[in-house]
Amino acid sequence: QVQLVESEGGLVQAGGSLRLSCAASVHTFSRYAMGWFRRAPGKDPDVVAAISGSGGSTYYADSVKGRFTTSRDNAKNTVYLQMNSLKPDDTAVYLCAARQGLGLVTITALYNNWGPGTQVTVSS
Repeated sequence: QVQLVESEGGLVQAGGSLRLSCAASVHTFSRYAMGWFRRAPGKDPDVVAAISGSGGSTYYADSVKGRFTTSRDNAKNTVYLQMNSLKPDDTAVYLCAARQGLGLVTITALYNNWGPGTQVTVSS
């Protein structure tokens, strides 16, 4: 079982930036694929970005491509989501998730360890 904790989100104006981090309590963090998801009210979480265990492969949803960047520091057991040019449509609860395995995982149902989530609100 991997425990995940996201950093605090917040309220940002449209066009602004925010960086989220997610700390994992696990000894072999580099052996876990990580994903960032967001959940709008009343909806299931959608994948935003994903990163392989080594950090060498990344995936972005079309809606955030070119604006969001995910990275990881395996020495610190932490994955990051840098969000730039934020839009009101980016407002959601953001969650990080982990799945044991080295490859890139982009399917929500394959993740079996989830953080509690953090609210990001983008005002127009």
